[in-house]
Amino acid sequence: MTDRPPVLDWTTDFDHLDPRWVTEPHQIWDELRRQCPIAHTERYGGVYFPSRYADIRAIAYDTEHFSSRRVVVREMPPRAPSGSEKKKSPGAQSTLASPPITSDPPHHRPSRMLLLPAFTPDAISRLEPKTRKICRGLIDRFASDDGCDAAADYAQHVPIAVIAHMLGLPEEDGERFRRWIQLLLHDGIAEDVSFRKALDEMDDYFRQHIAQRRSAGGEDLITFLLKARMADQPLSDEHILGTLRLLLIAGIDTTWSAIGSCLWHLAQHRDDRCRLLSEPALMPTAVEEFLRAYAPVTMARQVAKETTVGGCPFKEREMVLLSFPAANRDPEVFPQADRVVIDRTENRHAAFGLGIHRCIGSNLARMEITVALEEWLARIPDFELTDPASVIWSHGPVRGPRKLPLVFKLTWELRSLLDAR
Repeated sequence: MTDRPPVLDWTTDFDHLDPRWVTEPHQIWDELRRQCPIAHTERYGGVYFPSRYADIRAIAYDTEHFSSRRVVVREMPPRAPSGSEKKKSPGAQSTLASPPITSDPPHHRPSRMLLLPAFTPDAISRLEPKTRKICRGLIDRFASDDGCDAAADYAQHVPIAVIAHMLGLPEEDGERFRRWIQLLLHDGIAEDVSFRKALDEMDDYFRQHIAQRRSAGGEDLITFLLKARMADQPLSDEHILGTLRLLLIAGIDTTWSAIGSCLWHLAQHRDDRCRLLSEPALMPTAVEEFLRAYAPVTMARQVAKETTVGGCPFKEREMVLLSFPAANRDPEVFPQADRVVIDRTENRHAAFGLGIHRCIGSNLARMEITVALEEWLARIPDFELTDPASVIWSHGPVRGPRKLPLVFKLTWELRSLLDAR
């Protein structure tokens, strides 16, 4: 990160790993909307960056010209699959296939439909008591202290424990999962060794659990995938491995980033904390606004065929960064786009994506964020950043605080609000 060539012109040479992009991206995006709504860089083999909601939406829905076979812009592109790998997983475009997110039509829809029953509102509501228990147990560890790192001590643990429960994996393996996230989505964005190391370890880990389920069965998503059928055929091992990679990675990093960003905001906005304490019914609306303002996920597409969007020509095989966070800050779509308005009622944000790849786990993420905030505020209603400069943000396709030191406080006014409840 530190030895990367500096960006001299965001419109023609942007770098999503530049420290300024990592810490203060919204100012850059605002400038691009005014000067060059679709920026381009020769870095990473050529990448486009649309900053307007309309252009991002158009690309997300255009599966003819924009492929999902590569969904992350990395320094080292994935290797092509071998002939044997292609035979194992028909329709897969690379060894990094993680269906359905890396699938294009017509392969996408069957893979997506397969997973939908596990993520319906009813299915997710059954996970809420478990999630509350997880949150309360985590808060018990530090509630009597003077403060904590809300990212490392809380936000990062909640979705790990929940997805481990859904997949039937040991919760104590959470540190291993966190290390894989770091290697895959952070270290591995700029260099290949970390990326391959995490991928190999993850696949070996899942192969062991797949073998266990084949011999003993279970009541979890791994067993569900082993029993699943597509076109009256069982899923290939490569398909199962790819889907498990997706469920673990997408089920952890995105949600812990969102929870951390919410707490980062509330640590700096006492009025919003007080409103959520005095008006608990406002929480669902506030969560939607937090998702809009601090959407964590930027996906990528590869240009499959030359085309034009927003008056800009797109060259075949180059990449596109689809920044849903940038779409959510477009003032043409969201009034006062750079303000967080926790009672914003009209809020068709794109935090969960747009088009056929809209996040299948949106119900789960909303539940986890809501429960995590409710349980936190019930026990720790007043808190501030220990030092704004000590907050560390992640880089890569998912943005959120990785270090979030907070100091706990309890004013007389907030104590009265809690007593009134």
